[in-house]
Amino acid sequence: MQFRLKAIGPGGAVESIDFQAPDATTARSQLEGRGYTVLSVRTRRTLAFWASAGERFPVTLFSQELRVLLAAGLPLVEAIETLAEKEDRPGFRAVLDRISASLRQGHTLSAALEEFPAAFPALYIATVRAAERTSDVGGALGRYIANATQLDAVRRRVVNASIYPAVLLAVGSLVTIFLLAYVVPRFAHVYEERGGDLPMFSRLLIGWGKAVDSHGLLVLGGLVAVVALAIYVLRRPQIRARFTELAWRIPAVQRRLQLYQLSRFYRTVGMLLRGGLPLVTALEMAGELLHPLFRARLATATQAIAEGHGVSQSMEANGLTTPVALRMLAVGEKSGNMGEMLESIAVFHDEELARWVDWFTRLFEPILMAIIGLIIGVIVILMYMPIFELAGNLQ
Repeated sequence: MQFRLKAIGPGGAVESIDFQAPDATTARSQLEGRGYTVLSVRTRRTLAFWASAGERFPVTLFSQELRVLLAAGLPLVEAIETLAEKEDRPGFRAVLDRISASLRQGHTLSAALEEFPAAFPALYIATVRAAERTSDVGGALGRYIANATQLDAVRRRVVNASIYPAVLLAVGSLVTIFLLAYVVPRFAHVYEERGGDLPMFSRLLIGWGKAVDSHGLLVLGGLVAVVALAIYVLRRPQIRARFTELAWRIPAVQRRLQLYQLSRFYRTVGMLLRGGLPLVTALEMAGELLHPLFRARLATATQAIAEGHGVSQSMEANGLTTPVALRMLAVGEKSGNMGEMLESIAVFHDEELARWVDWFTRLFEPILMAIIGLIIGVIVILMYMPIFELAGNLQ
């Protein structure tokens, strides 16, 4: 939860601080641990609302603009104040104003970012903190931007590949609804006197048409309720997690999900290593990106690495490699260039995933078109079957 605390800072000034914590007691104790004297605590829901509405703080854009301003020679505080002045969204501007105020009080950038964990991921804060040791914040921002850009590229491939099937599904659903809600009720009136002579499936279809014609508002309300319920259910994190677990049980999909997880993991660890973090720390932090099944394996592998075992051997023993990744990790160990090697592994697997997405899309689109055409064709045939029978009798 997000809390706003009023506290007396180490310098004796009264400050209002936004803080993320599980409860008010934890927020108070953590802030007091930093040397503050807390006067009051109240709940604040601004960032939680952003997350629920899908409007998250634009970390990548913030990093890009901040990097440009720093490269132009602006001091860090002035650069963030400049970004706050141009920001037209009150919630985001408040975050930037608070960060600049914290910097003017003598805090580091990473400490200022820590006050907004709902806006800035822990990996981002760790990257900035590691860069502060070498005064290379601009370089750290560049590495984070490159990492985020590559991850977004993978997501965009999946989204772009799903656009056409989604359009097909939407159009097919609309045509089916139009047939069932408008055309079938009209045919029901035509066949009403011949109900006993119709085939069974045609009678069922015509019965549906009569129900729609007689209770149209009730059927429409039921349809809206079903759609609303489906949207609500799919937005629930527990339901999405359940679907994800089911996907992990499909062998072909499971392999691709593993590749995606490992690719993202390798890329992030490589970024953290190039930023100056120790290997064990980088592995522990990047573990947050992995599926719970892999997190347990990573904990075992990390313990083995901390005890002095080889990285490639520890990863292989815990199922955190592929044949390609294993060989490249071994080369990275010998050359001492583990950060760049991990990023190269991620690039290799990203390209493999892109090829699989393209193949799956080309296979899935015609199958989806055939299914939609079959459904619409069955409805039309069932509507016209009595006419075909009548024409046969006339002959």
